[in-house]
Amino acid sequence: MLAGVRRDRDTDALRAPGIHPVILDITQPDHIAELAARVSSQKGALRALVNNAATQTNGPVETLPLAEWRQLFEVNLFGHIAVTQALLPVLLRDSGRVVNISSVGGRIAMATYGPYAGTKFALEAVSDSLRRELAPLGVPVVVVEPGGIRTEMGERVIANSNRLAAGMSTDQRARYGPLVEAINAQAAAGTSGGKSAAEAAQVIAKAVTAGKPRTRYTIGRDAAVITRLARVLPDRMLDRILAASLRPHYPQTTVAGN
Repeated sequence: MLAGVRRDRDTDALRAPGIHPVILDITQPDHIAELAARVSSQKGALRALVNNAATQTNGPVETLPLAEWRQLFEVNLFGHIAVTQALLPVLLRDSGRVVNISSVGGRIAMATYGPYAGTKFALEAVSDSLRRELAPLGVPVVVVEPGGIRTEMGERVIANSNRLAAGMSTDQRARYGPLVEAINAQAAAGTSGGKSAAEAAQVIAKAVTAGKPRTRYTIGRDAAVITRLARVLPDRMLDRILAASLRPHYPQTTVAGN
């Protein structure tokens, strides 16, 4: 198994029997070309491509600089498309499959999650289209939608959110400051009570190895509940439920919605 990492120092942590770390930044065309050449020349079949690279930045739509929007889409969407395009000839040859790691944020967009959810909604749409294109050719396309997972990414997201909030104008802080604090508090609580990375890996492994994989797998009860609610509830009712779930996390001196 080839495991992509962005930094040399991360290779030793992944190296194990049957696991071969490779330096891979999916926003760099030369990295993708080298990976495709290696996969094409190696012995054995390519059973699956797991697109799991992601970065997350939360912030109100008004306040997030466009450069940061573009970087999110480069990593979370365009990079996955580039890798998939490069490896599809081998996947088609070997009857492999594509597994795209999305998020519960690919089915529902909470306040300040617009940038991240935008990339994941797009990945879900691309995955649906790709699944319908490749089904007649024998290549399944599977989406995995995690909820809260206990990883270092959660801490980085909160730190990044605070960095962006510090750069908001006085008027923007008045409009969104309490909301950002509440979202960060809710995110911290959800992550601490979420599934472990090992539990998430088990679901991804099922998506990779199942003889007849489902089109979508959720990870965690929160993801299962939210994705179901998003399918059946009217928008306004869902808005009220999300607002109510966020209200306990607001600073005590702030009333949600004011």
